[in-house]
Amino acid sequence: MFEFTGKLLSLSAAALMASTVISSADSMDDLVKAAKAEGQLTTIALPHDWCAYGDVFNAFKKKYPEITVNELNPDAGSGDEVEAIRANKDNKGAQAPDVIDVGLSFGPSAKKEGLLMPYKVSTWDSIPDSAKDAEGYWYGDYYGVLSFMVNKDLVKDAPKDWADLLKPEFANSVALAGDPRASNQAIQAVYAAGLSTGAAAGKDAGTAGLDFFKKLNAAGNFVPVIGKPATLAQGQTPILINWDYNNLSGRDTLNGNPPTDIVIPSSGVVAGVYVQAISAYAPHPNAAKLWMEYLYSDEGQLTWLKGYCHPIRFNALAKDGKVPQDLLDKLPPADNYAKAVFPTLDEQGAAKEEITKNWDSVVGAAVK
Repeated sequence: MFEFTGKLLSLSAAALMASTVISSADSMDDLVKAAKAEGQLTTIALPHDWCAYGDVFNAFKKKYPEITVNELNPDAGSGDEVEAIRANKDNKGAQAPDVIDVGLSFGPSAKKEGLLMPYKVSTWDSIPDSAKDAEGYWYGDYYGVLSFMVNKDLVKDAPKDWADLLKPEFANSVALAGDPRASNQAIQAVYAAGLSTGAAAGKDAGTAGLDFFKKLNAAGNFVPVIGKPATLAQGQTPILINWDYNNLSGRDTLNGNPPTDIVIPSSGVVAGVYVQAISAYAPHPNAAKLWMEYLYSDEGQLTWLKGYCHPIRFNALAKDGKVPQDLLDKLPPADNYAKAVFPTLDEQGAAKEEITKNWDSVVGAAVK
């Protein structure tokens, strides 16, 4: 199955293996041997306190101690990761990343530029089709969904859905965690509110979201400040709309002062996805594939969940009863997570244009 030249998989074998799904124990054993022969994996932009990546690294190193993990620039952004591939096409040294973990939009653009190598992990079928490239060039790894963080000292009956936010008892209570004229997170929140009304994905949901926030603002319920756990605790923004992993981490930071609820709305559950990919110029292609196999195994996926980043295979894991109860106990109920939708780039782009262009004229609330 493999052809070797020294420590590296030959180009002919790499081409044959590029989009192969590991489907047998023998195939996996061969991949492990090839990765160990390479002896190194180079990652980039993976801080240890993000999505429990520190635990992911430790577990991978313990499982495969023969592979040295070289971690580049943990605080880099998605653009920096793609540029690192671009800048190191002819470099097989320590500055050339084997793998990247980037925002959704960077996967298709990097594929188009020829910077990625296709590879389908053995758990490929349990990754939602809407969150992966059909040819295996990139695929979602984890996601957050828009959620409500609620100050229980000030809000006795937490909202269960977007429509609830319009109720009079939530006057001067609801804030976004960013400015919807510029912040992707805030734009996605407006979009999610629009989807909850039954509007079609894309521009229509953007239009409906603007109308929803127009009503929220007219009712006196919208607080036009950039909300944070601190403003929630102070009572300035008792209900904060934010990605669930940020709200859950904020809950831990507040440590019960005040007590909080984290609510996944029962409709308009929009997921923001990050994606994994292998560099087309990876110096260690087999170690990169083995890394992917680990990340998309049950063990790897559940480690991300410890950091409140929902693994892309969460629904399949939950359905099969593979999510430990202690992890589930730290999360909102799983039922609404199962409703998560993954907007395409085209849908996101159409909604973003609609929301950013028309927020001022439709909603008229300058978020600061």
